[in-house]
Amino acid sequence: MASKTKTNLFFPLFLLIIIDFLAYCQNVQFDPTWVIANLIILVLIPSIYLQTKSPPVYMLNFSCYKPDNTCKVSTQRFMHSCNAVGKFTKESMEFQKKVLEKSGLGEDTYLPEVLLRIPVNPCMADAIKEVEDIIFGASDELFAKINVKPKDIGILIVNCSLFSPTPSLSAMIVNRYKLRSNIMSYNIAGMGCSAGVISLDLAQNLLQVHKNSYALVVSIECGTLNFYTGNEKPMLVSNCLFRIGGSAILLSNKRSDKYRSKYELIHTVRTHKGVDDKSFASVTHIEDSERIIGISLSKELMIVAGDALKANITSLGPLVLPVSEKLLFVGNLIAKKLFMMKKLKPYIPDFKLAFEHFCIHAGGKAVLDGVQKNLALAEWHMEPSRMTLYRFGNTSSSSIWYGLAYTEAKGRVKRGDRVWQIGFGSGFKCNSAVWSALRDVNPAQEMNPWMDEIQSFPVDVSREKCA
Repeated sequence: MASKTKTNLFFPLFLLIIIDFLAYCQNVQFDPTWVIANLIILVLIPSIYLQTKSPPVYMLNFSCYKPDNTCKVSTQRFMHSCNAVGKFTKESMEFQKKVLEKSGLGEDTYLPEVLLRIPVNPCMADAIKEVEDIIFGASDELFAKINVKPKDIGILIVNCSLFSPTPSLSAMIVNRYKLRSNIMSYNIAGMGCSAGVISLDLAQNLLQVHKNSYALVVSIECGTLNFYTGNEKPMLVSNCLFRIGGSAILLSNKRSDKYRSKYELIHTVRTHKGVDDKSFASVTHIEDSERIIGISLSKELMIVAGDALKANITSLGPLVLPVSEKLLFVGNLIAKKLFMMKKLKPYIPDFKLAFEHFCIHAGGKAVLDGVQKNLALAEWHMEPSRMTLYRFGNTSSSSIWYGLAYTEAKGRVKRGDRVWQIGFGSGFKCNSAVWSALRDVNPAQEMNPWMDEIQSFPVDVSREKCA
């Protein structure tokens, strides 16, 4: 819409310049009225454009929730809690231990406190406590970082895939921080691990319409009522991967906020493969044969994720890649299609030329290995995502923010750097968000979950239990 408006406004300006040039070539004498009219038009058209084009979207800051140490879960503690459930067979226990050993998770991830108590008997009140701890923990830290009052926020978006209570999670935030009565609040459920980028896309669209606004985006997941206690292997995997986590992000479309913001949101690109039955059924929240609820992950999940990623980067590539990469890609496509060179391998654009930093959804070791292979990324580019998986596990839609927090804690973010966040989720979906750093990020001035231990990272996960 913005580019169309720009074209419509600047066409008469271009036409005026051509007329003036032709008149000058013909030695036409300009009277004062014509000169004044020209000056007015030259000033007015750019002013109209600036008033009508979509405003930029800035990120003032973000925060990631770090649970209390009492919620830390090692492999031994996890297996002890599973054994205390009293419903897993010996085969299921061995299967979960094997998955953990190959998962890429370390020994210091976090589970909800109720799942570590003996006996394990979670209830609705426990789930409410979990989401309150995450949401308020992340949001309190965010408000401590920024000079914005809760009542100044006009847009609120919360995403949590597996838990949708009444009153809603967004209503909890409104009540806690006493947000204004005319706030535009949205509660997104059932959208999986890529819902964080979906929330950003929604916030971006709203901020392009509602001027001089702040948007609070909160991304969490709730595991308390979704710990699977049956014995079907495709549903046991999620027990081993998902952990506590959440993030809070504050966005603004006020141009005056540019100088105190960290990043500008450049693009959001969403891909939905739900029309394909295999993609649709790759991640499902269902009952097993014993009517026990859990998350089922299909064997074809990695194939589905790879297809979704390729579709997403096909849309994103033209927006971010340099001309040289676009020409190589098109040349390869022409050679395969027009000249019937079927044996020619597809050209994979070098996205390292478009981005300095990559924050990939830490869904599991296999997910990260697949993305690294498809995009030909170095270990340095994968480090934030692998360390996020190792330290915090799969925190669903918030994992891309733990990856960005790691990058900042390492002091890697410099002004002008471009960041690519990639989220995968049920449906099946692959979504991207592209950011540009507005300033150097000084880790000494940061408050994030990595700061008190960043000197211990990276660890060599190839030598850890996931090898």
